[in-house]
Amino acid sequence: MSEADYYKILGVNRNASESEIKKVYRKLAMKYHPDRTKGDKSAEEMFKKISEAYAVLSDKEKRKQYDTFGASGFRQRYSQEDIFRGFNFGDIFREFGFDDTSFANMFMGGAGRGRRFAFGSGGDPFGAFTAGQRAQVKGSDLLYELPLTLQEVLNGTTKAIAIEQDGRQQKINVKIPKGMITGKKLRLAGKGQPGAFGGPPGDLYIQTNVLDDPVFSLVGHDLYIDREIKLTEALLGIQIQIPTLDGRNLNLKIPPGTQHQTKMRMKGYGLPEMKKRQRGDLYARILVKTPKRLKKKQKALIQELAETGL
Repeated sequence: MSEADYYKILGVNRNASESEIKKVYRKLAMKYHPDRTKGDKSAEEMFKKISEAYAVLSDKEKRKQYDTFGASGFRQRYSQEDIFRGFNFGDIFREFGFDDTSFANMFMGGAGRGRRFAFGSGGDPFGAFTAGQRAQVKGSDLLYELPLTLQEVLNGTTKAIAIEQDGRQQKINVKIPKGMITGKKLRLAGKGQPGAFGGPPGDLYIQTNVLDDPVFSLVGHDLYIDREIKLTEALLGIQIQIPTLDGRNLNLKIPPGTQHQTKMRMKGYGLPEMKKRQRGDLYARILVKTPKRLKKKQKALIQELAETGL
C-alpha cells in the first residue's frame, strides 16, 4: 500500500472532518469485516486498506504528514507498525459485535503460540505479550525541514536546531555539508522519538530547502543569472562581466549575432555535489533589450539598415 491514496480508499474528500471520516469508516468496516465476509480474501484485503487509511486520517499528526509528503513520502517515514501504534479499533468493532482479535490476525499473521494482542486496551495495538512482557519497538523517525541560502549550500554550514522529542525540546547542532540542495537528507541515528518498552530510538532526518536568491536561480546544481545587453551589442558583440556566487567576476565574451535568451555556460561555477569533488555550472542567460520607442535619428538609421536587407 506504499502508493495508496487514503482519501480515495475511504471515498472522502481531502478536507473531510474527523467525524465524516469516522462515519465512513464505520460503514465500510461493517461491510468488509472478516466476521461478515467469512473467508472472502478480496474483502479481507479491502478491510486492511480501509483500516490503514482510517488509522492515518483519524490521527491529526499522521494526517498532516500524509498531506504534506504524499503517499510515497509518508511511507518512507511511517512503517505499518508506526501507523497503528497507539491506535484503538476495539471500541468501533465492539459496537458491531465483532471480535477485534481478527484484526490482529490479519495484520500480524496471528497471535502465535503463547502470544496475544491487546486491541481494546487503548494502548499499542502492535504491542505483543510474551511471557507477560511486551516486545521492544523502535521509536518513530522525525523529519526536520531546514531552509538554507545558496551561500550555505556552496560553503557548508553548522545549524542549531530545536526538535520536540518525547514532549520536550532538544537543541542539536547539525553540520551541513556542501551541496545539500533541496530534497537532500541527512540521517542522525538515534535522534528520533524514544522506543517503546525499551526499544531503540528512531532517527532524525534533516531535509533541506534552498531559499530563493535575488541574483541567481537554481536548477539541480547549476546556477542561472540573467544579463541584459543592448540590441547593438547583440549585433556587434561585446564583453561583459558575470558575478559568481563565491564573489568573483568572470569576463564573458558575447559574440556578434547573439540571439535573445541565449544561454552561455561557465563550467564549474555552480554548486558542489555532495560527496563529490565536482561542481555544477553557471549559465548566463543573455536577454537582448529591444527599445519600445526610437528617437528620430535612431529611426532613420534603422530605416537605412532595413534598405540594406538587414
